[in-house]
Amino acid sequence: MIVGTAGHVDHGKTSLVKALTGIDTDRLPEEKRRGITLELGFAHLDLPGGRRVGVVDVPGHERFVKAMTAGAGGVDLALLVVAADEGVMPQTREHVDICSLLGVRRGVLVVSKADLLPGLGEGWLELLEGELRALCIGTFLEAAPLVAVSAKTGEGLGVLKAEVAKQVEQLEGERGRVADGPLFMPVDRAFTVKGFGCVVTGTLLSGRLSVDDEVSLLPGLPGPLRVRGLQQHGASVSKVVAGERAAVNVAGVETHEVHRGMALVRPGELEATKVLDVELTLLPSVERPLAPRSRQLVTVGTAQSEAVVKLLDVDALEPGATCFAQLRLAQPVAAMPQLRLILRGTRALPGRGATLGGARVLVLSPPRRRPGAASLLAGLAGAQADERVAWLAAQAGSRGLTDKELFARASVSPKELTRALETSATRGKLVLVDKEQRRFLAASVVGALQQRVLATLGRFHDERPEADGMPREELRQRLGVPSDKTFSRVVAPLLEARTIEAEKDLVRLPGRGRAFTEAASALRKEVVAALAAAGLQPPLVADLAARLEVPDARLLQVLQGLAAEGQVARAGELFFDAAAIAGLELKLVAFLTEHGAISTQQFKDLTGLSRKFLIPLAELFDARKVTLRVGDTRVLRGKGGA
Repeated sequence: MIVGTAGHVDHGKTSLVKALTGIDTDRLPEEKRRGITLELGFAHLDLPGGRRVGVVDVPGHERFVKAMTAGAGGVDLALLVVAADEGVMPQTREHVDICSLLGVRRGVLVVSKADLLPGLGEGWLELLEGELRALCIGTFLEAAPLVAVSAKTGEGLGVLKAEVAKQVEQLEGERGRVADGPLFMPVDRAFTVKGFGCVVTGTLLSGRLSVDDEVSLLPGLPGPLRVRGLQQHGASVSKVVAGERAAVNVAGVETHEVHRGMALVRPGELEATKVLDVELTLLPSVERPLAPRSRQLVTVGTAQSEAVVKLLDVDALEPGATCFAQLRLAQPVAAMPQLRLILRGTRALPGRGATLGGARVLVLSPPRRRPGAASLLAGLAGAQADERVAWLAAQAGSRGLTDKELFARASVSPKELTRALETSATRGKLVLVDKEQRRFLAASVVGALQQRVLATLGRFHDERPEADGMPREELRQRLGVPSDKTFSRVVAPLLEARTIEAEKDLVRLPGRGRAFTEAASALRKEVVAALAAAGLQPPLVADLAARLEVPDARLLQVLQGLAAEGQVARAGELFFDAAAIAGLELKLVAFLTEHGAISTQQFKDLTGLSRKFLIPLAELFDARKVTLRVGDTRVLRGKGGA
């Protein structure tokens, strides 16, 4: 459980944490000199009853809201600190907005510097409480208890600890973070410990982590890396779970490679992304509607990036309203479904800071959305687990998703995922295309690929009627299927149904292939005759195509077919008459048998050819293992590669 401070600069947050915990969270020399918090600070608090919770102390200055947002993302219970002598200030309001948008569930209103209250006049505390209550209407703090404390005199500290303990106990009974979900720990610090190497710290928002686990640090370090050790509140532990802070000693990485904004995840579950589908809410206090397309700052975990915000199916988002949107970020970030984000503008709102709204992540790495996408995402948000899994697989297209990836993206427990996969497969919505990787494709995607197989083969036969069939690998590449196992799973039903045929590495439609039309046969004869007449000095493909008045691509198809049949021989970009090549080979072998080696000049004298033809021919005989190049000469290697 994580307790976090919130509130305006110089309202006593760090002093309060020190008074409660005995730990000074201001660790930077600049913080000591200026007397304000510039960076996140961390401590732990022992509560009545023996429970220990983590404490995150955040900066209060408007310039450091980025750091504040990074720390607030893991907070369960917020202490909203307001100085008795100043009351509600701009960052007080902004911090309440940020905590609300990030899903903080409970809080305590803390009036700090209570030792000043006697000098502020009778009824001052009641006026301050009224101001705070008005600020918190409609937020998670609306019914929060209020405690006045003084870090200087110790007044109210015992009451505050007791109230925190009570709130923590109530939080335990509420649904919180998912310990059996995908591992996700945004990194808020990285440093080196002598003798141990790189240590990263953060709050686990999901999942669990143990010593010797394999992890990735995204974006940038997919690893896998190894967890060498774990600490919690300064003590070594064997494991940590969602809702707890941890210091993770990661082997195989240097500290300078790690920075705030990365996230610790499990390899193969989540990947860095630059595109997110989200459910976006604009704060009621925002002065004007959000345009259908705008550029804003987005905080994702502990990372911040510029993003183009595109509203889906609405012309504008009114203050206080919610809609679906797609974010296209300038830099890749690590994210997970259900993660809450903060949207900030470049201009501060009067009395409230620059925070505009927040969002909940729905889909990672989605395609570019077209009109009508909002209804699609609305259906996803309310779908059952099996429907959600099938939907995600369909969105992934021919790449599909592994069970690890589906687990990370579907926001379901392992047991729910197993049931969802079984249900979807039984209902014919999912197809297991790779048993080893446990990769699934949506049945609709498989069906669409099979239709494309038939259409692609049909076009191939129309374009190349003289070919026996289409090479299997060419067909796979034309379909855009990344895995050969997936391709095999797609074509297997077509082969079983005899909708297509396969012979060695060729695939064709039944009754197609090797069907020479009169025009095609005539062209083949013309090509063979032209190359026979040219002998060892054939024209370039483009020149021959122009002479025969056919497109270059069509002539190249004919030449490739003739080469496959052995009627012509290809050497680089040239095609030679096969009989001419056979005659030259006899002369070359005879020369080498007598002389032992042949130089380029001797080869030129033997053939009477220029380098334009000599070089490709020499390389052809090397490739056929007739000759072997040794320095500037070639020797006989034996016909056929003996």
